Amino acid sequence: MSTITQKTISPTELQQKQEAGENVKLIDVRTPVEFRESHVEFAKNQPLDKLDPTGLMESLDCGDEPVYVMCRSGNRAKMAIDKFHQAGFENVVNVEGGMVQWEADGQPAIHGKKAISLERQVRIVAGSIVFIGAMLGYFVNPAWVFLSAFIGAGLVFAGITDTCGMGIMLSKMPWNQVKDEGCSI
Repeated sequence: MSTITQKTISPTELQQKQEAGENVKLIDVRTPVEFRESHVEFAKNQPLDKLDPTGLMESLDCGDEPVYVMCRSGNRAKMAIDKFHQAGFENVVNVEGGMVQWEADGQPAIHGKKAISLERQVRIVAGSIVFIGAMLGYFVNPAWVFLSAFIGAGLVFAGITDTCGMGIMLSKMPWNQVKDEGCSI
């Protein structure tokens, strides 16, 4: 983790800056599918797993102006900001509560094609594997129960570390990819 304290801004404050004519640089670090589903009009999509802070800062040419970062709820934005800090960029601000809070506050958003969220996909896959492991353990061989135990341990690890290997793997699947629609940097 970064030793630099992360700055935050509320969605309402950020929208007010945009409406006041400030040159707001907003980076959305969600997956392209999540971004396509709903996003802030002036946001640029730069998925966390492809984030290159140095290259991005050079392309934004923002000088001393802050760069704002958001995701779905704020967790991935925090990780992105840590990457910026490690690369030497300190004027990076987390949008509190991410897109969930943005919409809860009634701020304007662009809505596109709906998709099953990555979080729901993880629950579906993990639940299916646990169920299959339990059934195989009961009907085929008791050793299959370790499949369910492995998935359970992975979910505990994901909860403790706030990283999810299954989520990362699922984000790479073809149904979670978006053909270039000009929405990323």
